[in-house]
Order: sequence, then C-alpha cells, then structure tokens
Amino acid sequence: MSLTVSEHSARHIRRIVRSLLAEWDMTELTDAMELAVTELVANVVRHVPDRRCTLLVRRLAAGVRVEVADGSPRLPQTPPELSPEAEGGRGLVLLDALVDKWGVVRGPLNGKTVWFECGAT
Repeated sequence: MSLTVSEHSARHIRRIVRSLLAEWDMTELTDAMELAVTELVANVVRHVPDRRCTLLVRRLAAGVRVEVADGSPRLPQTPPELSPEAEGGRGLVLLDALVDKWGVVRGPLNGKTVWFECGAT
C-alpha cells in the first residue's frame, strides 16, 4: 500500500494487520505486530517531511514480515542512553523487544526500508 500517514493512520493500519493475521490464522502475533507497525508508522509521521510511505505485509513460511519504506535518507537510531525524562527515543528499543528480528535497508534512491519479522508459534 502507498500511504500518506497522519497521527491517526496507525489505528487504520493496525486494523488491516489484525485482519490479515486473522485471515492467515496467525492471531497469536496480533499484539506484537500491532505495536511494532504502530511504531514504524509513528516514525514516518515524526521524521519524514512528506509523510509518504509504502507498507508491505507479507506472510512467510513461519510468520509475517512487515516493511515500511519512505523517501527520507535519515536512518533510525537507538540513542546511546535513554533518560527517564526523554520524550522520545524508545521506539527501536520497543521494536527490538517485540519482534524476532528487524533491520533497515537503504533504498535505491534516497530512502530506506525499515522491516521486522514475527514468527508464528
């Protein structure tokens, strides 16, 4: 899907992910997948000036892969140290705790794709 996201887009995207997981009989992944995709969409809203992205949700042999690609060359970073008072910077820490694996790939132009995978149990 090609999207222009806003502060309210994550709710609709979670609904799509939930529907796909139900269709694929992988509802045990719903909580982790919804939180993780919310974080990636929130990063587009916060850090991508035009807020445009593409979202790919793909069934794997033993799980699901989600990719969010955008046109920003800025790579996500985990801050070296998080202050309890910090208002941001926890997204990648949360992503790392929720999913089996994740990563970032630079795109063919100036953008990037942030992806994650969750395995079915």
